[in-house]
Amino acid sequence: MNQVESRAWDALRNVYDPELAIDIVALGLVYAVRDEGDEVVLEITLTTPGCPVAETIPEDARAAVAEAVGPDKQVRVEIVWDPPWTPDLMEPEAAEALGFG
Repeated sequence: MNQVESRAWDALRNVYDPELAIDIVALGLVYAVRDEGDEVVLEITLTTPGCPVAETIPEDARAAVAEAVGPDKQVRVEIVWDPPWTPDLMEPEAAEALGFG
């Protein structure tokens, strides 16, 4: 992981699911962060396709990473559904806080 990717991951730990009050990394919603030269690509998922925060979380993630990596990089968010999200993807503390462990 390079410095840009590391800063992006750190920034994503400050993006919270507004319904659960847990960050999207701990929830297991971030599948990948890639530094592709002039662009940082985020692969994220949501807990369900009909998730009520389907517009909020991707935009919050994009904005947080854009601020962390600076103006020389564009940030693209890709919503992916494969593999489907499951509670098994959560960090242990997040799973426990939500009663999954």
